[in-house]
Parts: sequence; C-alpha cells; structure tokens
Amino acid sequence: MRVAVVGCGYVGLATGATLAYLGHSVTCLDTDEVKVAGFKGGRLPLYQPGLAEFLTLVGHRLRFVSDYREAIPEAEVIVIAVGTPALPGGAADLRQFRGAVGAVRQHLGLEARAIVVKSTVPIGATREVALSGGGSPSVVFCPEFLREGSAISDSLYPDRIVVGTEDERGLETVKDLYRPILEQTFEPPAFLPRPDGLKSVPLLAVSWASAELSKYAANAFLATKISFINEMATLAEKTGADVTDVARAMGLDRRIGDRFLEAGLGWGGSCFGKDTAELLATARANDVSLPIVQAAREVNYSQRSRVVGLLRAELGPLGGRAVALLGLAFKPGTDDLRDAPAMDVAAELLAEGVRVRAHDPVAIARARTERPDLDIEYCDSPEEAARGADAVVLATEWPEYLGLDWSRVKAAWPGVGPIVVDGRNALDREAVEGAGLRYRAFGRVSAARAAVVPEAGVPSAIDEAAVAAADKPPLRRAPRRPKGGR
Repeated sequence: MRVAVVGCGYVGLATGATLAYLGHSVTCLDTDEVKVAGFKGGRLPLYQPGLAEFLTLVGHRLRFVSDYREAIPEAEVIVIAVGTPALPGGAADLRQFRGAVGAVRQHLGLEARAIVVKSTVPIGATREVALSGGGSPSVVFCPEFLREGSAISDSLYPDRIVVGTEDERGLETVKDLYRPILEQTFEPPAFLPRPDGLKSVPLLAVSWASAELSKYAANAFLATKISFINEMATLAEKTGADVTDVARAMGLDRRIGDRFLEAGLGWGGSCFGKDTAELLATARANDVSLPIVQAAREVNYSQRSRVVGLLRAELGPLGGRAVALLGLAFKPGTDDLRDAPAMDVAAELLAEGVRVRAHDPVAIARARTERPDLDIEYCDSPEEAARGADAVVLATEWPEYLGLDWSRVKAAWPGVGPIVVDGRNALDREAVEGAGLRYRAFGRVSAARAAVVPEAGVPSAIDEAAVAAADKPPLRRAPRRPKGGR
C-alpha cells in the first residue's frame, strides 16, 4: 500500500520505518525542512537504538519530504503522528494536530482509503477529524504503545493493536496495513529476532472514544504503579524494610507482575506526565474526579526534590558543594530530555548554589541545545564528573553506570569517599560500599543492616499488642469471596 506518515518524531519515524519494512511504500512528511534534509543525508535528529540499522533495510520504500503536495495526493493511507504537547493547564495542545488534519484534507487524492490517527489525542478528537471530512475516507484511531529506546521492537512485536473505528472499511484497511505483524509472517531483522513463541498479535476493534481512553488509561496505570512503589519506599525507609525485596515479593504475584515496580526518581519523558495531565483535564471537563491519577503525579514529582533533601541531610547546607549527575535523559536508550528527572534535580541544585557536573552517554549535545538556562558542567566520563564532587547521583540507569568500577570512581576523590545516591535503586550496593563509598537509595537499607535477619519465629519491629490482638478469634466471620474475585 502507498502510505504517508505526517510527523517525523519518535512515533512517526518508527511507524514509517516499520511499515516500509513490511513492504509498503512510505513517504514520511515533516514541515521542518532542516530535519528532512538531515534524513535525506542520513542524519537522525534523535537517538533510538537500532533505528539507523533498521532504516538501511527499507531502501527505496521510504522517502522523506517537507511538502504535503508530495506526500498526500497519491497515498492510500495517511498516518498522522504529530505532537500534542500539554498546555499550561494540562489539556493537550491540538494546534499542530488540527493543522496537519486540515492540510491532509486539502490534498487528499481519490484513492485515499483511511486516515489513521496515531497522535495521542483527547477523547472526541478522532470524531472531530471524521466530521471534518463528512465520512470519507474512513477515520480510525490507532494508539501507539511504543517505549522510547524500544520503539522498533515494540512496532514489530506489539502486545496488541487497538483500532478505534466506526466503520468496517476502516477496520479492514488497518488489518491490511498491519497483517504481516498481526500474523507475524514477516522475516525478522537479524539484529532483532522474533520473541520465542510469538505467532500472532491480537487486534482489538473498539469505538473511537474507547481507543482514545485506552491510551491514556494504560499510561496512567503504569505511572500509578511506579508512584505506588515509591510510596512504599518512603514507608520502607521508616520501618527498616527494603523496598527492592518488597517489590520482588509483589511482582511474583501474577496479578501484579514485576514490571514498573522500581522505586527511585520516578517517571519522566513525553508520555506519562503529559497524558496524566490531559486525563485530569478531560475529567475536570466532564465533572469527574480522578484522585488516584492526581496522587500518582504528586508522588512522582516529589521524588525529584527528595533527592535534594537526601543530599542536604547527608551533607548539610549545599551551597558551594559539587554534585555529579550520572545520566540526563529521562531513561536509558534515548536522548530525550522531556520531563527528565535529572534536569529538575540539576535546576534545584543550581538554585541552592551547587556546582553541578554531569555525564550522559548520548544526551549531552541535546542538553546543551535544549537547556542553555542550566549552568551544568558537562563531562566526558563518569570519573571526570565525579572528580572533586561531594556526591554522585545516579539519575539514569544506563548500562555503562551499572557496571562501573567504583574503585576507579573512588580514586577521583581525595580523602574520604563521598556519598553515592542511587536514584534508580539499580547499582550494586555491595560494590559501591566495598569501594569505601557511602551508599544511599530510595527505601533500601545498608548492606550491613540487610545482613541482619531476625531469628525464625521472632517478630521483628512488630507491636506486641497488635500481635496479641491478631491471636484472638474474630468477633464474626467475614463472608467468603466467590472464587475468581480479587
């Protein structure tokens, strides 16, 4: 099929490359002429593992243009993947999206079968697109569930494909578009093999509104899961528990699972913050309260200040101190700095008169360009960043940092080793402490304390009155839940 993809950001580029790999003829359109010129010259404006290698496999089936007249008239399917950033009040800014829809409508050809909306849009926006064209061609909402750093893998091997549609023609068009993925009949790239046992991908056809809400609901749930374990980490610090053990015990419950239970600095990036804000804005517009989503946001953003508070508790007044940040991107596998916790930590430290030194394997160039307001000293290695610092904060769990030789890092400091704050609960605590460094993290006890285990049968740190009360028979037996309940 002939496909036009409008928008060449993380989602649009991964979508266009994937569709071209499946055999479709794809034209990626972006109105940023500098970006398009870069694509034509083989330069990528973003970091995505495997993307450059993947693009070499699609050959002549993928091209880049900056003019709607070159992309839309001949297209059978038009995919809209432009950004919908948050406005100050939390609602999505749809100006770019509506501009793209208008331009697509203006240049539609007679062979157009469907407009596929992949931009994350508020509930009702897809219906608005359909009404703007009087029902021709079909309009579907096909949300993306891509993780930055894994976008190609998630595109080829998704958990599901959700299609919001109001007519059979639109549904059949999406099936035709994604059939090789649905049936897993394509030849996998050599560097990205098909997961064992994956033979097909489920497709879920729902209404426009249900598909739109499913995207927001999925991200809000994952965000809440992270914030929940961060709340447990705070309680663990007060009670002597280790939140990593708590998370492991929780994750072994199949109803919960072990994903997104890593306590630390919390989430960032272009999706969770923006999507939870839009969800709250939509709820307010419909006179609905979403206290769980609101609490998830509050907990998440408080984590960034907790790091600064921990440093203050360990070091005293921070003015004149030096702190090394390891990692700037919001997560490993990307150079994306949008809503990155590290950048907020840096800003707060700088405001207190701290000298901030930072290293990141891929995001330094973007940080220089996007955050010139932050007077950060950028370093070529973790050891250089740590040299002379009073503390090191792991802000992004890049593999390079997880395997650091901490004795070499220790050598960068004269005298007594400073504090290492594991902002992702990802470092080898024993290796850090074994190198003579002080280790601090979220909801974790020291290695010495963790080695002390209460004798079997002896309750530790439990109120004796509560134990006695628990031994008494209940006044009445609660009704038994039917099988299959929570």
